[in-house]
Amino acid sequence: MNSAITSCEHPGPLQTVDGVLSSHEGGQGREKGGQPRSPSSSPLAYGVLDIPPWYLCIFLGVQHFLTALGGLVAVPLILAKDLCLQHDPLTQSYLISTMFFVSGICTLLQVFLGVRLPILQGGTFAFVAPSVAMLSLPTWKCPTWTLNASLVNTSSPEFTEEWQKRIRELQGAIMVASCVQMLVGFSGLIGFLMRFIGPLTVAPTIALVALPLFDTAGSDAGIHWGIAATTVFLIVLFSQYLKSIAVPVPVYGREKKCHTSKFYLFQVFPVLMGLCISWLLCFVLTVTNALPSVPTAYGYLARTDTKGNVLNQAPWFRLPYPGQWGRPTISLAGVFGIIAGVISSVVESVGDYYACARLVGAPPPPKHAINRGIGIEGLGCLLAGAWGTGNGTTSFSENVGALGITRGPQVGSRMVIVAAGCVLLLMGIFGKIGAAFATIPTPVIGGMFLVMFGVITAVGISNLQYVDMNSSRNLFVFGFSIYCGLAVPSWVNKNPEKVHTGILQLDQVIQVLLTTGMFVGGLLGFLLDNTIPGGQHGTDNRKEGERANI
Repeated sequence: MNSAITSCEHPGPLQTVDGVLSSHEGGQGREKGGQPRSPSSSPLAYGVLDIPPWYLCIFLGVQHFLTALGGLVAVPLILAKDLCLQHDPLTQSYLISTMFFVSGICTLLQVFLGVRLPILQGGTFAFVAPSVAMLSLPTWKCPTWTLNASLVNTSSPEFTEEWQKRIRELQGAIMVASCVQMLVGFSGLIGFLMRFIGPLTVAPTIALVALPLFDTAGSDAGIHWGIAATTVFLIVLFSQYLKSIAVPVPVYGREKKCHTSKFYLFQVFPVLMGLCISWLLCFVLTVTNALPSVPTAYGYLARTDTKGNVLNQAPWFRLPYPGQWGRPTISLAGVFGIIAGVISSVVESVGDYYACARLVGAPPPPKHAINRGIGIEGLGCLLAGAWGTGNGTTSFSENVGALGITRGPQVGSRMVIVAAGCVLLLMGIFGKIGAAFATIPTPVIGGMFLVMFGVITAVGISNLQYVDMNSSRNLFVFGFSIYCGLAVPSWVNKNPEKVHTGILQLDQVIQVLLTTGMFVGGLLGFLLDNTIPGGQHGTDNRKEGERANI
């Protein structure tokens, strides 16, 4: 699950703003590259099959990379604590670089072989909850000594084995679960399954992806609430109050040559700008010693020099490769947990396909294209597991949101996303890039989490606009599902011995599933919505895809 501020608003395909990063004006409504324009795509100067000038491809490719940056960096940073890596920023940088690299590969696969729409691929929050649930099992809980920075020697074989055996377990679970996703996609089962998945299933599932992460967000923000609040303020300021302000930028076009055009900078990059300004503030406070220098003092982790040596240690070039952390291992508990995440990811992606097609003026994707897209996403998860990102991949909703926000005529081209995929590959190879993001102060990350997780929760709940919430039936289904999705995992975490059956593997499967809120809430929503009379869950794929749009 991915969500950023930019993905909250999806304007209709016929809405346009003249002069928004437009270096090729007057080309609307005509053929380009042999592709006839349909009425729905008339505002686009560059359609899905068109090839814009190379400099526009590069510029807009970098724009898409920066738009998705918050979500790409967030997943490895969330998992770091449960992988025993909270005091090893260098390895965190390796995970970030690997995420960039694999996302680039998966993006190119999706554009050329999958649904063939301009959609970026990246890490998914849908896998975070089951991953954390699996790593919370007694077998995988981090030893106490790894929580103390003074006792951790990040170069020792003992510490290396501690975190690598955990990520290898995640790798194996993701790779097996990805095979289920490929089966669902390439076999065409997705069309059949979507007939039974309505908004009352989607809403609690998506909302419970983010709600259980409140403790992570609060803990990180609590390192220094002043810095976290500043980050939140900046993101909200840019994304909500300044989003309609266009910034003039120089543009070169074939017709007008050098001229200025309007670019909605604050609306496209609110998270990135908020992070960078707060990061700079922390640097200034560190240089002036306004932040405490004693490791045990409140606010110490807001200093930028606590992880400063990472940039020196990280290599300039590092090529991620499959099996870089060792041979993956497999457990039933991990596989079943990640499969629950796969289901949520699939629902999200189907919605993204329809939203993307609508925004770029393409016809609604046919069933065989959706099947290919889901199948290729399964292949992407398989590659992510093999490379060891600790996560899977999915269609990035931030990217779809950027298509609607910029309304730029160039963004409809697949070649722009190809350029974005190449940018991701390059960023994954440059080790210093990942190291730089690993040095972001913890409270800055916490502030970003507060906004990001709040938006994900709200987007999930927004699916209820497609059902009658004056109905006592629908109120019960949603309320009961989401409340149990919070209550059951909390109880099982506090009383794990109460669900023991005496069979270790079965006990682990039950504990992982019952401590994954999105599984509990989604399953209850699915069962109740499909069994209580009066529902209208048997809808067609397109409508359901739009309902699930995130």
